[in-house]
Amino acid sequence: MKAKLTYRILRNFFLSIGVGLLFFAGGYNFAKVKYVGGSNSATIRRFVENPQTKMAEGADFSKFWEVWQRLEESFVEPELIDYREMTWGSMKGLASSLGDPYTQYLPPAQNKTANEDLNGSFYGVGIELGYKDQTLAVISPLKNSPADLAGIKAGDLILNIKDDKKGLDVETRGMTLPEAVTNIRGEKGTEVVLTLYREGIVEPFDTMIVRGEIVVPSVEVEYLSESGKKIARLSLHKFGGRTDKEWAEKVGEILANKVDGVILDLRNNPGGYLDGAAYVSGEFLPFGETVVEQRGRVGNEVKKVDRRGSLTTIPLVVLVNKGSASASEITAGALKDHGRAKIVGETTFGKGTVQEVQDLSDGSSLHVTIAKWMTPNGNWIDKEGIKPDVEVQDDIKTEDVDEQLVKALGLFN
Repeated sequence: MKAKLTYRILRNFFLSIGVGLLFFAGGYNFAKVKYVGGSNSATIRRFVENPQTKMAEGADFSKFWEVWQRLEESFVEPELIDYREMTWGSMKGLASSLGDPYTQYLPPAQNKTANEDLNGSFYGVGIELGYKDQTLAVISPLKNSPADLAGIKAGDLILNIKDDKKGLDVETRGMTLPEAVTNIRGEKGTEVVLTLYREGIVEPFDTMIVRGEIVVPSVEVEYLSESGKKIARLSLHKFGGRTDKEWAEKVGEILANKVDGVILDLRNNPGGYLDGAAYVSGEFLPFGETVVEQRGRVGNEVKKVDRRGSLTTIPLVVLVNKGSASASEITAGALKDHGRAKIVGETTFGKGTVQEVQDLSDGSSLHVTIAKWMTPNGNWIDKEGIKPDVEVQDDIKTEDVDEQLVKALGLFN
């Protein structure tokens, strides 16, 4: 059994955290919140000063502590009580109560995993995760990853995760993204079984995947020929911490090869840093053009091209599919609205919100939806996606033919 804190000490400790996070989630300055006073919010100041007589409506923490104490006194296996997990779980609930799947509290381990996704390598199956109608979904399998080789498809719904080595067999209903990532990742060479639902297939089915090392480059380039023209296919897999540097290297290579056109392939790109979308868009758009508008609770912010791109006049086609989300949709939307490129493929994922990562002192973080984003023409694409100019489905029956890429190449004739 873990060392037991007294109820009074623990209550005082957690109340300061709980009120602080309530204040923090309200969009104020967390550093100014103390257990007694120090708040610019009249509502929270009244609650902290005298919680019994000046309670903020609905914020009756006495019920919280009643539940906490009853769990301590009644749970059949008291040795399983972990105060850190209870505290983290409470803060997760605080974030999830807003009903937004992208507003989340991440404990330290899960926060570390989230950072690895953008900046490093890890062991797992290679799936970018999201939600479809509140159900855990595959935004995209990473190219040549264990998930890709096992036949996982963008748009698959993940209903259950099973890992015998972890003793895990759990439905994904109500599961946050960080929890899902933690459950799906594991040691190299171990197995995880995902129960999937796929559109067009009546019954859910199980897929076993052997985990491997996942190293994801941000940018790749290859050169194709179409009617005597040399076309660069510039594949952007994510907008991560290394993207700007890798992008600049590949653009330099394209310029050295003197190509006749560029295909920007954003298929199965789940997004990443918003600034990365502005940087990439700036390669193709003139200086000063609008890339995206953010509309938040405090005000609006317009991001414009702030550099001189190297590919502003070269013929351009953009490839997208239902695995193109968030920052990749910002890029595609900007290029479409400005008439800079033809968009080819499928309607995109439809994630039209911006999250801010607010790091906390213990290594955990709060991911908060702070704004909606609009394309330069003022369109909000949330749950709708960006419709391509030329719609082309990738036929899964023709594994050796990329119909969308073939169509994109044909537009250079």
